[in-house]
Parts: sequence; C-alpha cells; structure tokens
Amino acid sequence: MTLSATLRGAISPLACTSMSAHRDEVDRLIAAWKRERPDLDLSPFAVLSRISRISRNLDIARRDAFADLETWGFDVLAALRRAGDPYQLSPGELMQETLVTSGTMTNRLDRLEELKLITRQPDPDDGRGSLVTLTASGMRAVDKALEGLLEHERELLKGLTREQRLALADLLSSLAAHLEES
Repeated sequence: MTLSATLRGAISPLACTSMSAHRDEVDRLIAAWKRERPDLDLSPFAVLSRISRISRNLDIARRDAFADLETWGFDVLAALRRAGDPYQLSPGELMQETLVTSGTMTNRLDRLEELKLITRQPDPDDGRGSLVTLTASGMRAVDKALEGLLEHERELLKGLTREQRLALADLLSSLAAHLEES
C-alpha cells in the first residue's frame, strides 16, 4: 500500500467526523472548513496541522527537558556525543549534522566554549582546520538533557500503544523520506 493510500485510509474517518465527535482541535477546524468549503480536499490539513501542533508541544517539552541548555546547544553537543570516542568533529562536520551556516556554527561554538562544554584545538591533519571536542561537562550536560527529553517524549506519546507508535513512526519515516527526495 502506498503512503498516500495509507494516509487516506487513516484520514477519511476524521474528515467525516461530526461536530459532536471531535477528538482534537484540528477535527473542529476541519469540520468548520468542510462546512464553509465542501469543495476542498482537507486531508493535507488533517495531517500537517497535527504535525505542526505536535511540533509546538515538542518544542515546549525540549525547552523543559534541556533546562539551562538551549536547543541549538543540545544539537551541537548531541552531534559530538553521537560521534563516539573521542567525541570530536570538525566545524564543517558539525555544520552538516546541525544544518546551519558557517557563521552560525562559529557563534554556537564560541558560546559553548565559553560555557566549557567543548574545546577547540588545531586539526593535526589540516593546518587550517580545527577539531571540536566534547568536554566532561559537555558530556554530562548532553546526557542529562537527552534523558530529560526522552522522559518528556514518552509522556507526549503515552496516549498511543506500542503498535501505534511503531506504525506512526513508519508512516512519518516514509513521509520524511519522500520530502527529502523532493
């Protein structure tokens, strides 16, 4: 079954929901749009508006989980942590991992170095380059933030069964792969 067929199957019951049977705010919005614009296929709205609303909840959960660590700081430290021992990457590799520009990465590294969460030293294999290394404090900060994030994310997903979480992850993976190909 294709992604679009699977999504249509999952969405069609929602699109037909009556005003009294709303499960979430998007159901209410869809019902209002169906009343005002019955000529439109609202299935994209049913999926992507929910993703947008979930994203806002996830942003709040991340801010709570990361405490003193900014989201961008977590992204950099997490990239270094995932790199494995010696927890070291070049600024260029970090730019690829975090999808930011050179200037943005420089500012982020400056701030993380001030906080003593990373160190920078010359790259012995490239006289013009440098290597960024996670410090022990940085390791503790990213590990604590990750544990907090997973706790918050488990709470966000508690309304779904394990099977539902796996099915949703699979559908979102298919959608993400399609968007990345575009």
